[in-house]
Amino acid sequence: MKLRNLLYLSILVLSFSACKKSTVVPVEPPVTPPPVPPPVSTTPYTPDNSFKIIAYMPSYRDPATVADAKYKMITHLFYAFLNPSASADGSLQPLLSQSRFLAVQQKAKANNVKFGISVGITSGTTEATFAAIAASPTARANFVKNIVDFAKNNNLDGVDMDWEYPRTVSGSPNTDFTALMRELSTELHKLNKFLSAAITPAVYTSTNRDAIQADVYQYVDFFNIMQYDGAGYDTAEPLNHASMKMTDASLNMWLTTKGMPKEKAILGMPLYGKDAAGASIGYRDIEASGADITLNVATVSGKTYGYNGTTLIKAKAQKAKDRCNGIMFWEFSHDSNSANSLIKAANDQLGRSYN
Repeated sequence: MKLRNLLYLSILVLSFSACKKSTVVPVEPPVTPPPVPPPVSTTPYTPDNSFKIIAYMPSYRDPATVADAKYKMITHLFYAFLNPSASADGSLQPLLSQSRFLAVQQKAKANNVKFGISVGITSGTTEATFAAIAASPTARANFVKNIVDFAKNNNLDGVDMDWEYPRTVSGSPNTDFTALMRELSTELHKLNKFLSAAITPAVYTSTNRDAIQADVYQYVDFFNIMQYDGAGYDTAEPLNHASMKMTDASLNMWLTTKGMPKEKAILGMPLYGKDAAGASIGYRDIEASGADITLNVATVSGKTYGYNGTTLIKAKAQKAKDRCNGIMFWEFSHDSNSANSLIKAANDQLGRSYN
């Protein structure tokens, strides 16, 4: 009997020990956190303050109209245009011609020309489209993202904003334009890409003249001042839509009255003429007509056009060298490919090699 009780007691003790062991929670070994990657180093953005020779190439022009040698006469080329969608939500329209875009880009890169896109108004968009996008923080952010993505995906050197034109609001500068330029500049500069803006000549009293506040100067790398399409401004040359008088007044307004830094001012010149009705003709056609290209007026097929001849182009190039930091031409394919090229004349005046 004692033996049986002793055996029963032993079984109870063993059972209790087994149950007690089963409640012990195993200790997990310490987890070593993954190593923290070093911060990505970015090269700080450094603006290019060298003298610039800029041309615009519209998407509707055949790249073959411009001789390859002409690319050696410019430093920057803008393909025009990349357009916002008419919905004004910040989305973008497809390029008019992807093949032309790539052809022009290839020629620019082969000649060490900085290549960018100009964001402008055409194909159903209006000045109001830009105004609506800039006024909406959501649409503006979407617009900036899409433009920057386009520049990044297409390996561009920079972007030109061609909003023609922001207007004053109740007589005050357009702060929506300032916000757009600030946000676009910030994102482009992160990628070491420049931002430029095509702006009004500001010689006429209008809601455009005072829309850009001085705060914008710090965000935009350079301003392409469109000193043309001003027929009648100079009564001594009523047909010359881009007289030296207009250029002087425009530079005085931007550089003196408005305080734009000299290194950011680009003097714009036309490569086309206009008649009294506003119809245009390319300089290459004026030259081909046998007109005296040193003058600023020519009669072609019975119509008289005012334009900038070689003498005036050289004088403006010199003025830009003295007062600005570059020259700009609208548009590349209007120029002649001959020895009488207006872009060549400007290069010669500047003493710049292009061979």
